Amino acid sequence: MPADSLTVADGSPDAHLQAVRHLIARHKTLDWLFGLLGVAALMFAMLVFAMLFGQMLVNGFPHLSWDFFTSFPSRRAASAGILSAWVGTILVMLVTAVVAVPLGVGAGIYLEEYAPKNLLTDIIEINVTNLAGVPSIIYGLLALALFVYQFGLGQSIAAAGLTLALLILPVVIVATREAIRTIPQQIREGAYACGATKWQVVAHHIVPYSLPGIMTGVIIGLARAIGETAPIITIGALTFIAFLPPSPFGNPGHLISFDWLTAPFTVMPIQMFNWISRPEAAFQANAAAAGLVLVVMTLSMNAIAIWIRYHFRKRIKW
Repeated sequence: MPADSLTVADGSPDAHLQAVRHLIARHKTLDWLFGLLGVAALMFAMLVFAMLFGQMLVNGFPHLSWDFFTSFPSRRAASAGILSAWVGTILVMLVTAVVAVPLGVGAGIYLEEYAPKNLLTDIIEINVTNLAGVPSIIYGLLALALFVYQFGLGQSIAAAGLTLALLILPVVIVATREAIRTIPQQIREGAYACGATKWQVVAHHIVPYSLPGIMTGVIIGLARAIGETAPIITIGALTFIAFLPPSPFGNPGHLISFDWLTAPFTVMPIQMFNWISRPEAAFQANAAAAGLVLVVMTLSMNAIAIWIRYHFRKRIKW
């Protein structure tokens, strides 16, 4: 007779109680072992991250200065900076956010609230989920054929922003749908009972209540895009650029100019790749300093996501 069986041979209450206690004790032991394994995995991951970040901090922090942020790349490591790289990164991420956020959130709301449940919708949902796991280089090849050659955007900020927008679009859609699914069905039913239309339910209840989760997914998607290199290299980002794109403001006769969208560009990962491929130790240190800046930018975006989630959750009244 198995030890964890609730049925005993003699059928006495004491034997039944003993079997139950043995089963509970074994399950508690398994829970404890699983928790210990999870803590060990977490500590190992944190240790690896701490070692890598610590090495990058030691090598790169002494090179962080005002001149490093305000100077263009140079063939001399002592005078090289990341001005064109961080400006290009900000502009590319601006295009990415403007394109990916409305499309991704809108598609997620439609699939979850409006789309009929049929075979076509199921196929779309499966493909959206699969696209989230497609390697980024595939998006780079697609963008090279579509945006660079077919649409004639060339090796520009607009092409880079659209490429990264395609990359994170499935992530934003999935995050939006998951956030909407957390809203209790009673909220929808209560709104409909008060005479609200479908649009009113979505606009006044579903979106506000799910906004913390949506914004968290958006920021996480943007944090992924900011460190991508393969699709940016594929569409022709410059590895050395000593000028800035045209300013969006202050052009004569125009309140806002969009000439910067067609300008050549580089981004932080490309600049790091350029420096790390050189044998000189000084350029390696510059790459570590640029990596620190990129990590700080990524962590800042995640911190913004946490703050947005906390801020909107305080305003929600269930």
